Amino acid sequence: MVEYCARHAIAVTLPCYDSAHKYRGKTVVFRKPLFPGYVFLQLDDGRKTAVRQNEHVANLLEVFDQETFQRQLQDILLALDAKLGVRLAPAIGEGMRVLIKAGPLQGLEGWVEQRYGMSTVLLRLDFINQADAVKLDAELLQPI
Repeated sequence: MVEYCARHAIAVTLPCYDSAHKYRGKTVVFRKPLFPGYVFLQLDDGRKTAVRQNEHVANLLEVFDQETFQRQLQDILLALDAKLGVRLAPAIGEGMRVLIKAGPLQGLEGWVEQRYGMSTVLLRLDFINQADAVKLDAELLQPI
């Protein structure tokens, strides 16, 4: 989407951070979006239709308080540029006890063992002195 916007002279912002991973003793740095699935566009009404018709766009969200939004976005970009280790704070973290609020396992309780990015957790479920682990979408869980 960023490339599309650049080609069509649309102002776009994609806040990213560096994520380092070690592979066979070698450190590789990846640029990852701070808000996966979102880019921030500055559009006039005449350009919205063209952007909506792009195959990479699922939806456009309107921002009603532009001044506050722009200030907050600039603050995020400043913190990212300063290499302060900015990350989204997940509401559900490792070690938390949670209730599964939807899906086939609705009503079961478990412990969060590990997080995978912002949307997936490894959940430990205890059954009759046995434990099983299952990966679930974090949105299906509610802290207890």
